[in-house]
Formats: sequence, structure tokens, C-alpha cells
Amino acid sequence: MALIGKIRKNYWLLVLPVALALGGFIIMDAMSQSTRGSMGSQLLLGKVGKTKIDRMQFERIYGVLYSSGDPYQNRNALWNWYVEDAILQQEADALGIGVSNAEVVDLEFGPNPSPIIVQRFPDQNIPGTVNRDQLNMFKSLIENPQQLQQAISTGQLGASFPDFWKHQEKEIVKSRLQTKIANLVSKAMYTPNWMAEMLFAEQNQPVDFSYVKVGYGDIDNTDVTLEDKDYQSYIAENEAKLRKEEETRILKYVSFDVVPTPADSADLKKRIAELIPGLEQAAPSEDSSFVLRNKGVITGMYMKKDDLAGMTIADTVFKMSAGQVYGPYLDNGAYQAVKVRDRVMMADSADSRHILIQASTPAQFKTAEKRIDSLRNVLASGAASFDSLAIKFSQDQGSAAKGGKYENTAPNTFVPQYNRVLFITGEIGKIYKVKTDYGWHLIEVLRRSASKSERVDLAFLSEEIIPSRETENAVYQKATAFQSDNQSLDAMTKAAVAEGLRVETSPALEKVASTIGTLGSGEESREIVKWAFGAGVGDVSPKVYTYKDPAGFFDGKYVVAALSAIQKAGLPSVASAKEELEQAVITWKKGQMISANLKGKDLAAAASEYKVAIDTARNVNFVQGDIPNLGREPAVVGAAFHLQPNQTSGPVIGEGGVVLVQLLSKPEIPAATNLPLMRQLQNTSLRSQVNARLMTAIKKQEKIVDRRAMFY
Repeated sequence: MALIGKIRKNYWLLVLPVALALGGFIIMDAMSQSTRGSMGSQLLLGKVGKTKIDRMQFERIYGVLYSSGDPYQNRNALWNWYVEDAILQQEADALGIGVSNAEVVDLEFGPNPSPIIVQRFPDQNIPGTVNRDQLNMFKSLIENPQQLQQAISTGQLGASFPDFWKHQEKEIVKSRLQTKIANLVSKAMYTPNWMAEMLFAEQNQPVDFSYVKVGYGDIDNTDVTLEDKDYQSYIAENEAKLRKEEETRILKYVSFDVVPTPADSADLKKRIAELIPGLEQAAPSEDSSFVLRNKGVITGMYMKKDDLAGMTIADTVFKMSAGQVYGPYLDNGAYQAVKVRDRVMMADSADSRHILIQASTPAQFKTAEKRIDSLRNVLASGAASFDSLAIKFSQDQGSAAKGGKYENTAPNTFVPQYNRVLFITGEIGKIYKVKTDYGWHLIEVLRRSASKSERVDLAFLSEEIIPSRETENAVYQKATAFQSDNQSLDAMTKAAVAEGLRVETSPALEKVASTIGTLGSGEESREIVKWAFGAGVGDVSPKVYTYKDPAGFFDGKYVVAALSAIQKAGLPSVASAKEELEQAVITWKKGQMISANLKGKDLAAAASEYKVAIDTARNVNFVQGDIPNLGREPAVVGAAFHLQPNQTSGPVIGEGGVVLVQLLSKPEIPAATNLPLMRQLQNTSLRSQVNARLMTAIKKQEKIVDRRAMFY
């Protein structure tokens, strides 16, 4: 009992450690859950309904599919694919439809392959068909994992081929599901008799009407005063067009273009001039290495004067001897020098036949040469004819079946090595062994045309006139000073006006946008958007953004941006959209002003007041597009059809102005005589739109969570 009493007196000594242990356990568990949640959050790129889009899988497939192009546009395309795939899978599950494994295989390798297969594995010789040999090879490798791995090990296939093919199968399934669902919707399209009769009347009922049109341009913008209530009315009337599903940002930005100075141009011209002696002195066997070493170009083609049309040296080079150099001269934004490497009279066409053994690696070239030597020996011995060997051994699918023959070939049709033998060095009837980028050839020249043209082989040295590093630095310093001195939108705008700089406004930008107005798409645009979604209205970007010239490797412009407006999801507020909508609201207000003034007036009074003519439109039907002298005005046409003869409409606010309409005639038309045909035509028209509109409609009904902006 004494022991129990002692424990009671000091119970806190036992409770405290237990409480601390429990507390530590709870905290550790909470932290563990938080860490797991954070890791899960980092792996979740988005959700479509209940379907999660895994970031790691997305990145892996991105790496498989894309090796070039704009990464943001590529990611957007892949994201759209994932979204549509998830939607289609959910719809298919609800409808009880799917694509079996056997169906997938048939769509890959069967007689009627998927459009995806037709697009990616075409037969170059028969447009619209697939390369069966290539597909059969892939099928064999896919069915034999050991052979597939060997093909990857030897470089026959890329290491990503299995992932590529697996994703392609998913693409095929998606495409097939989309077709099946679209077919279900299409089959449900139906045109009842009453609709067919209405369509017949719309297409065949003519009306004649007179009208007076007062164009919006007849009122000067300075005569229009806008108030907030005008913006509110315009927004309310255009709710469907202006409603945004996501929050957006509007930017203002100033660009500092980097352009070459006269000093830059002079330096580049001097650089070309200094290279000319070396190009002149280089022997024909050495000038190619000299040109390539100095980043020049050797075309490898023998060109006629007509081929040089538009070039400043077209006449000059045909007055020069082989070995001569002309330059520096200015052509298409670059200083150039040109050397005539060769000048010959060349046949306008020739016939030949060849046997090609393809090769792409050193080992393959070695093997191909041995086979070509063997075939050459067979020909020399007379044991077989050229055409029989070409049919059996040549790997040029374009000529093998014809005994290797090409007829009426123009100069420069083939690679330079083949072209030179065919038109310059080769003798008719002799066989030549030639190496090209495609492999080893046996070539026989069969005929050359009697007609000839003078041709030249040219080499070029060229320096594009681009800004120097000093010029880039000077412009960058100017942009940096501008950014540093103007830390608010108001200050930036005033400074730009004072310095004669142009302030541009972006469209409304979503959170994942990577394209900004005239700045285009790319990493810098994406960085600006990411900054804007963390900035406040009026803030100026904390740095100057560098945009590379799209055609070169130099800085094309430096940009300072500022956040002009934040537009919340839904309808825009007047404050956030005022600048963006100003011109549209001015036009709308003009419509209201003209309409109010024309109310109760007839055509003659309106024409007199606004000094415009009364015009007439004849044989106008309800579905007509453009009307001569009036343009596209569906509201005007609709108003005309609701009038009785000699009745005048009220003011109709149209696309290009406000119009008064007086109906002249609306003759009776006979009843439709071929309703089944009308119904069929309408059904066909509606069904043809299903593929284009179905996915957009389904997307609007789906809850899509897009978290890409957190990672890209």
C-alpha cells in the first residue's frame, strides 16, 4: 500500500515520459505524413476527373517523343493528349466500350492500320500507304524481346524504342476510342421533317430589301466619351465571349532591339576581305577544307545562270574563270565572297543505272565495299547482266525493279559524287565504283543529251551582319538603366514616352502561358509569366529579359515588363479590362449613339442626315454570307426576314455599322419536294462536325486540375 501511495504522489514522473513519447510519436507521424504528402504533391502534374497525371511518367514520355522544337509547345501538346486520353477512358468505361489487344495489333500491323501508323511509317513510293517491310520488321522484333534488345545494342534501334512503341499503342487506343465515341454520337444525329422544311426555306427563300448603312467609321473616336457604365453594359452583353475559365494577367512591356551598328558592318566586311587571298590561293583539292574551316559553304552543285536568279552575283560569276574570287559584296544581309571552283558545259540530262549497297557506319561501309567489289567482278566476268544484279542486290527501292535505271536525270538530282560521274568524269558505257553518304554504288553512264548548258560550281564565304558583343552590351546597359530607374508601371510608361520607346500590351495570359504577344514563345516568355503571377499590379520586373534572335546566336532584344492588370476567373472587372476592351467599347458606344439617333427615322431621312446612299440587296437568302456592298451582316439579314413588304426596321446594330432595312419583296416559294435528301444532307453536315467539336464539349463538362505552372 505504501508503494501505491508513493506512486500516486509522484505519478507525474511516469506520465511525463509517456506523454513526451506519445507526443514525439504523433509529431513524427505528422511530419512523415507531411513529407509523404509533399512528395506526392511533387509527383502530381494534374487531375482529370478522378484520373491523376503522374509527373514522372509525363517527363519520361516527353523525353521519348520530343528531342527538338519549342519545349513549352511540346509540353502543351503532350498535356492535351493526357487530358483527352483520360476523358476518353472515363467516357468509354461509362459507355462499356473499349479496344481489345487483338484490335490494337490489327491497327498496328493489319490491312487497315491506324492513321497514326500511316502517318509515321509511310511508303515513300506509294503515298497514303504504309511501309510494310518496316512494320513487319518492328513486329518481328516486338514479338522477340531478345532480338529487340540486340537491335538496340547494335544501334539498329534507339534505346527509347520500347517506350516509344508502348506509348504509340496508347495513342492508337485513344484514337480508336475517340472514333468509336464519335460514331455513337454521329449515329444519334437526326434531322426531323420540320427542321428539313425550315432549312429548305432558309436556303431557298429570297428577299429584296433597301437599306441605309451608317458605318462606325463615320463617327470619330474623339467624339465618343466612355464611362464605366458603358464598359459594364458591353461586358454584360458579351458575357459568353469575355468569360474566362482561369485567372489571367495582362502585361505591358518595352523592348530594346539589338541591331548592328555601322562599325559592326565594317568589321564584318573587313573580315571577309582578309579571307579572300587564302581562298584564291587554295588549290581545287584544298579549297573545300579552307571554306569549311572558315564557316563557308560549298554547294556541291553545278548551277546555271537561272539557278542563281535573285542573287547579286548571277551575272558576275559567268564572266569569271575557274579559280577566281569575287568580293566582298553585300547579299541578303550578309557580306560574302564567291569563288568559281569549276565552269563547264554540261549536258541537260543523262541516263544511268546503278547498284547501291547501303551503309551508315564504318563497319557497314567496309562490308558494303566488299559486296560492291564482288558484284563488279561478276559483271567483269560476264557471268550476269547489270540489270539482273540490280534487281537482286540493289538496295535503292526507287530503281532496283527497273534494273537500276534512271532516265532523263537533270544535273544535281543526285548527290555530288554521283552527279560528277554522271555528267563530268564518267565515260558512257563504263562502270564506276563510287562512295556516297548512302553507301557504295556501281554506276554506269548510259547516255548524255546533246543539248548543253554552261554551269558553275561555287564556294562561298559569308558573314551575316549581326551585332557585335560591344553593341549587345551597350543596348543591355541601356535596358538595365531603364529598368532600374523606373520601378513602377506608371514611371515606366512615362519614361518610355519621353525616350520615344514603344510600350506594348500583351493579351490576357493564363498561368501556363509561354507565349507573349510580339515576343513569341520560349523560356524568357515563360519566365515573365511566372513572375507576373507572383507580382502586384503596377510592379516592374526585377530583371531585364534577354530574347535571342530567332535566326542567329546573338541577343535580339532586351525586355522590361510590368504587370498591368489581374483578371480574375469569370467576367472581367471594368478596372482590369478597361484598356484591353477600350476599342471594342468605343465601337459598341458608336452603335448605341447611331441607333438612338436613327430611331423612328425612315431610309431617306437617315441617308440625308449622314450623307450616305440608299442601297439595295437582291435575292438574299437567310444563310447567305457576304452581301455585295454590305458585307457579312447576319443581324441585318435576320431583321429583313422578319419584316413585311414595305415595312422598315428599327436600327440594326451590325458588324460594320448601324443599318435601317426596308423590305421590298419576299415571294412565296413552293413547298420542299425532296425532304429525304434535305434530311440526309443536314445529317451529313452535322455528323462531319462531331470529331471537331465533341472533345471540346466534353472538356467543358470535366473538372481538370492543371498544376503544370508549379514545375515549368
